[in-house]
Amino acid sequence: MAAELLSFWLFLVFSLISGDSSLKLDKLTFVVVVYRHGDRSPIYTYPTDPYNVTVWENGLQQLTQVGIRQQYELGQYLRMRYKHFLSPSYRKEEICVRSTDYDRTLMSAQANLAGLYPPDGTQRWHPDIPWQPIPVHTVALSQERLLKFPFKDCPRFYELVKETTQLPDYKNRMNAWKDFIASIANYTGYSVEEAVPLRVLNVYDTLFCQKSHNFSLPAWATPDVLKTLEEITAFEIKAHTTLHKSKEKSRLTGGILVDAVLQNFTEAIKTSPSQKMVMYSAHDTTIIALQVALGVYTGIHPPYASCHIFEFYKESDGTYSVGMYYRNKSNTDPYELVLPGCTSPCPLQNFSQLMAPVIPQDWRKECQIQKEQKSDRTILALSIVVGILSISLLAILLWALKSRPE
Repeated sequence: MAAELLSFWLFLVFSLISGDSSLKLDKLTFVVVVYRHGDRSPIYTYPTDPYNVTVWENGLQQLTQVGIRQQYELGQYLRMRYKHFLSPSYRKEEICVRSTDYDRTLMSAQANLAGLYPPDGTQRWHPDIPWQPIPVHTVALSQERLLKFPFKDCPRFYELVKETTQLPDYKNRMNAWKDFIASIANYTGYSVEEAVPLRVLNVYDTLFCQKSHNFSLPAWATPDVLKTLEEITAFEIKAHTTLHKSKEKSRLTGGILVDAVLQNFTEAIKTSPSQKMVMYSAHDTTIIALQVALGVYTGIHPPYASCHIFEFYKESDGTYSVGMYYRNKSNTDPYELVLPGCTSPCPLQNFSQLMAPVIPQDWRKECQIQKEQKSDRTILALSIVVGILSISLLAILLWALKSRPE
């Protein structure tokens, strides 16, 4: 860890001296940043896991101290990259931050902002605390329609996944792993019926987290086993994204975020010209869905604190263009991403046209979400009850008036 920190600080010092040659400051008008949360504890455990929940300081699914540092360093990098674009001090009109409603993403956003906006001058509210509170917005998970994919209430998406599992390619791959998956079920305490690919993904995630934190793995979790688990995980991601009807899947997932990015920019230049950045604190699945929709996903899983950047530029002729960069290592500059079918930066009009096939026009309709009959029945029942009560109350009043002495 000491070597990693030294490497980062050397990179930061060099960058501050040399500057970032990829940044076109004279044209930059707006930035959207989408990043994965930092290092976390496992999402789940498995029945025979030798480590219980208590080995993780704050339990499962939580940001770790390593993850906090990763996000703080990412915030420092963004400060360095945009030091001549963003104001030196936090200004609420310049940046909007949104996170999914998970502890790890909310905490990641806060740690990132601590690196991006260290308080100075009048914003330094305490001489010994180099941090200031900055708003992070979220919505309830039941209402999340932007950053957590796939959505559980999109029937059409799961129809597409089911279609994918019926493809010969999918069946052949899973059949080849059948014995391996059964052995994993035996090792982890699941029944054979429970040994579905999703369980395998969870087991791999648990082992990955434990290995990352230098825990001793069970004897059966050999390097070859971990490699196969990783391959199954990658194939399952492929099945959910690019293996079958990729564009339609993207219309129901990552295309929604692409549309939001474009709308953020449009609203900024029309109604909020002082706004310079929108930041999204999200998940690996968010970046995967986004990059699949954009056609730039390489199949390499987004590491913790990986960051996809959109930069909007105003050209000399008054038109706008979009550049994209991806930072997946903490000690390097992001590398440029080129939208298929376009140049970099890509003229905004071309970018929008190329993205049109993956942007939904009516997400609920395309998801084939049926009208909630239960809600309708509830409303009808309440209406009947209110009607009966009203009639009863009226009858009582009439009786009382009629019974009143002359």
